[in-house]
Amino acid sequence: MRVLLVEDDTRIASFILKGLREHSYAVDHAVDGEEALFQAEINPYDILILDVNIPLVSGFGVCRQIRQSGGKMPILMLTARDAVEDRVTGLDCGADDYLIKPFDFKELLARLRALLRRHLEIRPDQVVIDDLVIDTRAQVAKRSGVPVMLTAKEYSLLEFLALNRGRVLGRAEIAEHVWDERFDPFSNLIEVYIKRLRNKIDDGHHVRLIRTRRGAGYSFDDV
Repeated sequence: MRVLLVEDDTRIASFILKGLREHSYAVDHAVDGEEALFQAEINPYDILILDVNIPLVSGFGVCRQIRQSGGKMPILMLTARDAVEDRVTGLDCGADDYLIKPFDFKELLARLRALLRRHLEIRPDQVVIDDLVIDTRAQVAKRSGVPVMLTAKEYSLLEFLALNRGRVLGRAEIAEHVWDERFDPFSNLIEVYIKRLRNKIDDGHHVRLIRTRRGAGYSFDDV
């Protein structure tokens, strides 16, 4: 899942960025409202974490403009303001949820999962393909009952492929959802990670799940 974090406090931003990336999210970071609107226009984010008190355009203004332009991604607003009027304003601007600072990171993760479940109806708690079982809440996978040891990025790629089973996914689409703005489109990083997944998921099994569609990309299925 690809996230846009809009937060101008470097300490808080570093804390959130580190935590989200450790939990397999691809995260871009904007420090003001104008940058946030630009990023949201050019990138297909799955969710937006938006601080209210940011420079140039407030979080309320960013949220309102995104909704007016047709943006549908879930928006979680962060703020130190705990007045009811501020929460109401944020929700009226189009935010889906509101989290008051300071907060526990576990609560942030739980709210993100809840928003994504509501927004992505196709996202189940568990994905089963042949003898592969992926627990999307715990972010773990087993094949034939044996745990598969995955890095955060390997898991993120596996989950994206599995949730789109049967579809051919090109490099650009994979990069947009699994990697962030730091991804070099000319690198062979996707191919490297696909090879790693094949070694961990398919090697030693009769049914191969990860398939290469020459000139098109990759698909994931058991047929």
